[in-house]
Amino acid sequence: MSAWTEACNSTEGRPGLLIPNGTFFVGPVTFKGPCKGPMMVQLQGVLKASPNLADYDSDNWVVFQYIDGLVITGGGTFDGQGASAWPHNQCPKSQKCNLLPTSIKLSFVTNATVSDIQSINSKLFHMLIFGSKNISLHSLNITAPGDSPNTDGIHIGSSSNISINSSVIATGDDCVSLGSGSVNISISNVACGPGHGISVGSLGKYPGEADVSQVLVRNCTLTGTMNGVRIKTWQDSNVLKARDFTFEDIIMNDVYNPIIIDQRYCPYAKCNDKASSRVQISDVSFRRIRGTSASKVAVNLVCSESVPCKNIELSDIDLIYKGVGEATTAGEAATATCLNVNGISTGKQNPPSCI
Repeated sequence: MSAWTEACNSTEGRPGLLIPNGTFFVGPVTFKGPCKGPMMVQLQGVLKASPNLADYDSDNWVVFQYIDGLVITGGGTFDGQGASAWPHNQCPKSQKCNLLPTSIKLSFVTNATVSDIQSINSKLFHMLIFGSKNISLHSLNITAPGDSPNTDGIHIGSSSNISINSSVIATGDDCVSLGSGSVNISISNVACGPGHGISVGSLGKYPGEADVSQVLVRNCTLTGTMNGVRIKTWQDSNVLKARDFTFEDIIMNDVYNPIIIDQRYCPYAKCNDKASSRVQISDVSFRRIRGTSASKVAVNLVCSESVPCKNIELSDIDLIYKGVGEATTAGEAATATCLNVNGISTGKQNPPSCI
């Protein structure tokens, strides 16, 4: 912290913080600005988080906050040491739960680059981007076991102009998840799996959430994931708009739900079955998506009864039912399901389009 404070207040050259080769045990820490100028963080070694949850007074481990012009690089590793904490995560089972610490959080950061680092075994999210803009994330390696709960690779909320590219993300939850207020997000050349895929949402759970728009996902490969490209909104949701999404040139390898819109999302036992989502999904294109589906329903578009999906495009879809772990009848074809969907289909449609 002394090194950070000195660098943050320096007006000479390009000040920064160097974490050299070696392994360092670090408790929760916040690197806070504003600083006198841009800041460089060179992580060459390994930072290890405390495995003792009593050492944390919040749901964060390493936080970068209120900084304009931040670079984090160096080839080093953030090790969240999450294995001992995962059994204490009750959030997949209950709405009332205490969040475990996120490994790396950028909050109210502008004009930043994060590259050439690894994040392993986070307790909860590996990286969370909040209230930030103009952030480039590339050449990242993010890993946790496939059964580790809520270990999203990168979660974005209330942020704009964020790009993620040329990275490998293999976790126990979404490789990338986009929450309320995510605008102008680009995801490209990401290898995802295991995990839950690349997701917009879940949306609409809380009052006052901001719209999500201008999302581009392209040239990605998903392998063995629960979902491929997904939009999910709470079944009993608040009013919201989710629009202008493009998913294109994506390869699915044994993905259980390759293309999915789920407006009946409810992971808990108690949901209002008679309510329908009030999130309006519109202007969504799925283009040139190919590969193998581990379930028979390769395209599953379940939209809201009260605000049906509008302007949905399926173009050049080629998904073969492989039936991983299932008794597959020889030659059995994949299928598509649509509910409350308006849109068009063009080009090849395997399975046959339901639009």
